[in-house]
Amino acid sequence: MLLRISLIVAILAGLGAGVVSYLDISDKIPALTKQRDDEKTAKVAEITAHGKTKTELKKTQSDLAQTKQELADTQNERDKAVKIAEDKTKIADQLTVKLANTTRERDDAQAFLARYKASDLTPEQVLTLNKQVKASRMEVEVANAEKLVLLHTIGRLTNELNKYIGPEQYVKLRADLHGKILVVDPKWDFVVLNIGEDQGVIADGELLVSHSGELIGKVKVRSVQKDRCIANLVPGWKIKEMMEGDEVSPAHPAT
Repeated sequence: MLLRISLIVAILAGLGAGVVSYLDISDKIPALTKQRDDEKTAKVAEITAHGKTKTELKKTQSDLAQTKQELADTQNERDKAVKIAEDKTKIADQLTVKLANTTRERDDAQAFLARYKASDLTPEQVLTLNKQVKASRMEVEVANAEKLVLLHTIGRLTNELNKYIGPEQYVKLRADLHGKILVVDPKWDFVVLNIGEDQGVIADGELLVSHSGELIGKVKVRSVQKDRCIANLVPGWKIKEMMEGDEVSPAHPAT
C-alpha cells in the first residue's frame, strides 16, 4: 500500500514537473518564434541586398567598360584630328613656300622685264647679245684652261732648269696642293697618290706624308699622270709605316 502511494506521489510529481516545464517552454515559444522569424527576415533582407549589390556591381562594370570604349574612341578621334591638322599644317607650309618662290620669281621676272624695256633693245638684239655673251664665256673658259696648262708647263720647265743651275735647288709645288695615298707597296717603298698633273704635281717634287696630323715620312714623285702620280720613299725618311688614306702635302711649297 505504501508502495502504491509512493508511486502515485512520484507520478504526480513527474506530471507536475512536466506541466511546469511545458508552461515554461510555452512561455518561451513565442519569443523563439519571433527570434526565428526576425532572423529569417534579416537573412532574406541580406540576400536581397546582396543580390541588389551584385546587380549594381554588374551594371557598374558594364558602365565602366562602355566608358573605357568611349574614351578609346574619343582618343582615336582626337589622334585622327591631330593627324589631319598636322597634314594640313604641312600643306599650308608647302603652299607658303611655293607662294614665296612664286612671288620671288614674279618679282625677278618683273625686274628683268623692266630692265629689258629700259634697254630699248628688240628681241632679235637681245638674242644676238645673249649669243655673244655665251661665246665670250666660252672663250674665257678656253683661255683659263690654256693658262693653267701654261702655268703647269712653266713650273715643270722651271724645276727642270733648277736641276742644272745648282744641286741644292728643290722642285717647288703649289702651296695648296694636298692629296692622299691610294696604294702602298711596302716591298718596293713606293706609293700611288690621288693627285696628278691636273692638280699641279711635278716630277721630282717632294711630299711630306702624315697620319692623323703626325709626320711619318717623305716621298719623291717619279711618274706623273693626269690625276695620279707615283712616288718613292725618300731614303732615311721612313719614320712609320705608311698606309692608304694618309695625307700628303708639299715639302717645298712655292711662295
